[in-house]
Amino acid sequence: MINLTAAAASFLGIHLLVSGTALRDIITARIGEKRYVPMFALASLAVLIWMCIAYNGASKANTVLFVPPDVVKSLGVVVIAAAFALAVPGVLRGNPTSAGQDAARIDGILRVTRHPFLMGTALWAAFHLVAMGTLAATIFFATFLILAVFGTHAIDRKAEHRRPSAWPQIAAETSVIPFAAITEKRNRFLTPEIGDWRMTVAVVVFGLFLTFHQTLFSAAPFPAQWLALLTGH
Repeated sequence: MINLTAAAASFLGIHLLVSGTALRDIITARIGEKRYVPMFALASLAVLIWMCIAYNGASKANTVLFVPPDVVKSLGVVVIAAAFALAVPGVLRGNPTSAGQDAARIDGILRVTRHPFLMGTALWAAFHLVAMGTLAATIFFATFLILAVFGTHAIDRKAEHRRPSAWPQIAAETSVIPFAAITEKRNRFLTPEIGDWRMTVAVVVFGLFLTFHQTLFSAAPFPAQWLALLTGH
């Protein structure tokens, strides 16, 4: 468990204490943006692999913190489907809050939230955090949840600093919390836009996820109640 905790702390550290901070500015001033970006990506990947290996090791001698109610696990497929519906289209489109994407329009999934990938990640992590109830899972998934939540604030701060004239309009037309801007009538839900080819990709990816979840993670994506309905037993 110490190894997992160290890996999780390292993963949070390089993102929250380096990326988007004054330390990042110091590093890029010395080595340049073109060298910093791939180095940071490799460092993130290395620590992520470390954290996954540490999680697998910690799971072998795990501590149960609480037993989730059956109703929570019953919602798993629906909640994770929503997470994919946010995250996958978010990866496949430009975003005006991202560096180098100033020309990106506020449409599609950005009408729902201006941080679709991070909100999808937060939803995925929060569900697993509540549905598993073990110490290893709590450390592992809480890491992603914390990073996703704080990441939205970090990205917003950088976007406001980088685009001071455009930021007020971006903030006015969008929201961090999914559907908040639509509910407050600052934006509209347009089905043809949101249900475009990106959402089709999300459905396909989610279907593959359901198919191979048991093989990859040794855990059935469908709870016992759903399996009984699907198999007729």
